Amino acid sequence: MKANNITWHHMTVTKKNRYHLNGHKSCVLWFTGLSGSGKSTLANAVDYALFQQKVRSYVLDGDNIRHGLNRDLNFDEDDRKENIRRIGEVAKLFVDSGVIVSSAFISPFRADRQLVRRMFEQGEFIEVFVHCPIQVCENRDPKGLYRRARIGEIPQFTGISSPYEKPDYPELFIDTNEMTIQQSVQRILSYLKEKQILS
Repeated sequence: MKANNITWHHMTVTKKNRYHLNGHKSCVLWFTGLSGSGKSTLANAVDYALFQQKVRSYVLDGDNIRHGLNRDLNFDEDDRKENIRRIGEVAKLFVDSGVIVSSAFISPFRADRQLVRRMFEQGEFIEVFVHCPIQVCENRDPKGLYRRARIGEIPQFTGISSPYEKPDYPELFIDTNEMTIQQSVQRILSYLKEKQILS
């Protein structure tokens, strides 16, 4: 049952105060794409590049989150939706704290991504579609998941037995089959500067 005796407590230090302290704005880079497309690799590379520039940043990774916060969730459709909702709320806290957070999750359903987008102010949610042909993802298969899905060991696997709904209008389109990691990172950093999130 939802509690009805809680009240929002307004904080003394605002997000704008944190922007001034940090010297940059905050946002969530929402990396979405098939398993093996390079979401986590790219998110970590962006995070390292930001770190080198003394920008406050953090990575929320799908597998890592399921070891802790979301370890009670499965991979059926309802639990996947709840997984993304929780991550959206966590990312919102990071953004409010003045951090650029990179969120690397398959997040296969458009409706779930739109739900998260609505949690943020205009311009704070940056959808990064990490595109890669499924054949290439399956050839990479760094965790052996496609092989297991093909033989039925993993039910409801995105791209094989469960759909992936591509973003209609992502802020950034990154083709990891065509672009190097360095080119991809530079494209994202350039976007952040263009939108004046970074100076």
